[in-house]
Amino acid sequence: MLVLTLVLATAGFGLLVAALATGSVVWAWGCILICVVGAASLLVSALATRTPDNDPVPPSRHARRH
Repeated sequence: MLVLTLVLATAGFGLLVAALATGSVVWAWGCILICVVGAASLLVSALATRTPDNDPVPPSRHARRH
């Protein structure tokens, strides 16, 4: 997923350069669209790899047994 985000960022940069070189608004909107898709994929990737913080604490070795 990270590779997809990097490819989208590179494509967005290319579209930005094309928009600046040609003065075309269509290329600029394409850049914005690609960047939004890349940001969404990065967010999905970050949320998918998150681990829960409420993992149970392992018992101590010196805990008393009843």
